[in-house]
Amino acid sequence: MKKPLLSAFVPYRGVAAVVTAATLLTACVVQPAYRPPPPPPPPPPRVVYTPPPPAAVVEVDVQASQPPPPLPDYDQPPCPQDGYLWTPGYWHWTGSDYYWIPGTWVQPPSVGVLWTPGYWGFVGGYYGWHVGYWGPHVGFYGGVNYGFGYVGVGFAGGRWAGNSFAYNTSVVNVNTTVIHNTYNQTVVNNVTVNKVSFNGGAGGVQAAPTQQERIAAQETHTPPTAMQTQHVQEAVRNPALAAKANGGHPSIAATARPASFSGPGVTGARGASSPPPRGPAAAGGAPNNASHGQPNGAQHPPAGTPAANNKPKAPPKKAPPKEQKHENEH
Repeated sequence: MKKPLLSAFVPYRGVAAVVTAATLLTACVVQPAYRPPPPPPPPPPRVVYTPPPPAAVVEVDVQASQPPPPLPDYDQPPCPQDGYLWTPGYWHWTGSDYYWIPGTWVQPPSVGVLWTPGYWGFVGGYYGWHVGYWGPHVGFYGGVNYGFGYVGVGFAGGRWAGNSFAYNTSVVNVNTTVIHNTYNQTVVNNVTVNKVSFNGGAGGVQAAPTQQERIAAQETHTPPTAMQTQHVQEAVRNPALAAKANGGHPSIAATARPASFSGPGVTGARGASSPPPRGPAAAGGAPNNASHGQPNGAQHPPAGTPAANNKPKAPPKKAPPKEQKHENEH
């Protein structure tokens, strides 16, 4: 026998033994169960940007627990300047009483815009004031008939023609010798003519926005001008404009210009307790001398003219001579 040949197979058997042992050890190891990988985290929610409503439009600015008084009856002062637009008067709540904000002519903030008046609306047990605004079209103002073209729906007092505003003289007071952009169109009033000053609730105007007014509400709006704000501030400082003081008939019902409550262009409501203060030019003649201490309004004659009671008197008429009787002497 050749021993070297036998020793040559020993390493081979050793390797086989090692391999067999490794295989047995591998078979004894417990393999872990398969687990799928966790799902990816969800994507962040998509944020859709919604622009805020225009700052000019405030849905409800003031709340009151009692309804506003009826609208006073008054005349519209003439338009003071070409391009001015009429803004009707309304009742403003101060927290303790209603104050009348006189109607007035206002210069619009830009060409092509119209004024949508504010209105009181009864919702949820209270009366809320919806602020007016400027916009390309007139929106919903509660169906309140403010007059002078604001008949409850839309505006019939004028229209823009390019960069000029044309006035409808059938419903607004315009001096055609000064302002020439005018026309005359009859306005058919389909709204009940009354003096109700609020929408909804008991005794209020029962009106809802039309399709055109809903579209107008979505347009870009501009808030009241600085002069309109000053007009309101001046009105609430005037005790005579409080409803408790004037009984719903303010002596300053309308003005020709905002925040100008005296002098020419001021009109009072019919039934007002006292006439609005007016200057000599607005009175249409010379000043009344009754305010200068003259009793019963008596006036002194101008200097250099004889007084009426200083005219020369006519001589008194002589009495006819008495008839003398003569006795006949016989």
